Amino acid sequence: MNDQQFRQLLNRYEFSWTGHRKVRKGVKKRIHRYMESLKLSNMEAFLAELDKNDEIRHQCELLMTVSISRFFRDREFWQSFKENILPEFMGDDRDKIKFWSAGCACGEEVYSLKIIWDILSDSYLNVPDLEVLATDMNPIYLERARYGIYPSSSLKEATKEIRSRYFKQKRGKKLFEVKALLKKCVTWKVHHLLSDPPESNFDIIFLRNNVLTYYNEELKKKAFGNVMGSLSPNGFLVIGCHETIPVEASELIGVEPYPFVFKKRQKDSSVKNS
Repeated sequence: MNDQQFRQLLNRYEFSWTGHRKVRKGVKKRIHRYMESLKLSNMEAFLAELDKNDEIRHQCELLMTVSISRFFRDREFWQSFKENILPEFMGDDRDKIKFWSAGCACGEEVYSLKIIWDILSDSYLNVPDLEVLATDMNPIYLERARYGIYPSSSLKEATKEIRSRYFKQKRGKKLFEVKALLKKCVTWKVHHLLSDPPESNFDIIFLRNNVLTYYNEELKKKAFGNVMGSLSPNGFLVIGCHETIPVEASELIGVEPYPFVFKKRQKDSSVKNS
């Protein structure tokens, strides 16, 4: 499959070439194997099959998802998030904090947050429960996330102390499993970000390195609107460090010094209908 044929496939799904360009090698291999399993030898025949077979179209979309991640990806952000943002939720007499990892892939982001929340909890008397919803459209990724077993390369940003406290090494293998305490209070759910949000009133939403990278502009706007509707006033939205908001969102306030962290404005209760 050459790049021109791959771009035909991207266009059929309204996906972004710019977002897929660097990861296209692995995606193209998966699609090629799938085409072979269907005994379809050329892109024209494959595209025609996508148009008339919903199951094949769905399976192809799953094969085009990208799960590149690791624990504490963008380490400086995580340190700042721990020191400057999460403390706002500690000791304010709330019973729980709702967090949504929207497009969680294989779960590294979810467990990273659980780790820093647990570390931070040691410094406060009144700590709300952290309720986590982790969603992805790919059920295979979610299954891996539930097991919580990762290669050592996924932990290269984790300190020795974190590895020792929150992971157990699989005997004889270069694999690490997250400990049971990190798996508590996490709900894993299949969800497509172009469909209605699974819940509402989230205090923190991570929308990092997925739809804002891999979708075209119109799909970005739709997915972003769905996510924004689920964010509570004064809640935090975090996108990827190389991503931008696809629409003008006056209800969002940038959080310094990071251009990819935002806080949703509290509605002005003093404004009344005339």
